[in-house]
Amino acid sequence: MTKKTQSVRRVQAREAEFKCPLCGGPMTVREASSLVCENRHTFDFAKQGYLNFAPHAQAGGYTKPLFEARRRIIAESGLYAPLHDKLAEAVAAYGPGAGGPAMIADVGCGEGSHLAMILRRRGDPDAGAIGVDLARDAVQMAAAAYEGPIWLVGDLANLPFRDGTFGVLLNLLSPANYREFGRVLAPGGLLLKAVPRAGYLRELREALFGGRERERYANDATVARFERQMRLLDVVRVRHARTLGREALRDLARMTPLAWSADPARAEAFAARETAEVTVDVDLLIGRNGPPGRP
Repeated sequence: MTKKTQSVRRVQAREAEFKCPLCGGPMTVREASSLVCENRHTFDFAKQGYLNFAPHAQAGGYTKPLFEARRRIIAESGLYAPLHDKLAEAVAAYGPGAGGPAMIADVGCGEGSHLAMILRRRGDPDAGAIGVDLARDAVQMAAAAYEGPIWLVGDLANLPFRDGTFGVLLNLLSPANYREFGRVLAPGGLLLKAVPRAGYLRELREALFGGRERERYANDATVARFERQMRLLDVVRVRHARTLGREALRDLARMTPLAWSADPARAEAFAARETAEVTVDVDLLIGRNGPPGRP
């Protein structure tokens, strides 16, 4: 069975959960090749096994080599393993209750490895989850690497899903659109958002920028905005360091937009190190779709 056929079957089983991003109408799979709404707006399945809701999207500087490097860091280096553990624990502890939708979506999924690692920890790598990102190269890579979820090219500001579709949304080190998140989450649904703290990738930032203040992360405004939109249940700090070898350091320098504004010589010097310790330091915001604030 081809990847396209697999994707068609997964979407067909859940087509009632989709809505047209152009007119809001219901959608059905037609001729095993497209998802079509009642007004004939048509979105095609790619042969690589993903569905494209944004065929004219521009990904800016987010290139295929960047996503290839990111996949190796996330899936192979273990740098984000403690974060994946905490995310899987949070889904188990706070996730959908009896009668609520069990669907999970990673909005801003990139090349899909964060979602895949979390599903693996939950013991169900073939779960019917959904990953959405605007970068076609990233979604194509996700579809090639991870067959279980449904992978979509789509806009976080105009998600192609009916109201209340999801029990859990993941938004990891990615921009948010709380209006859309609140719409597609079921009442009481869970939003897990990872935001960087001041120590996030500090070794890389110091190497690229010499520790200049403007390159340091501050997430106070992000946390406050989350609390204005969701019922904040908990904030879990995830902080750890891991020693990476030369190949992983090269990937780390390639995978982040930080390098776009850095001196290339600094980036090359960091990537040439034999080993270096790298810190992941994030806040995991755990919230419910309901009255904002704290319980």
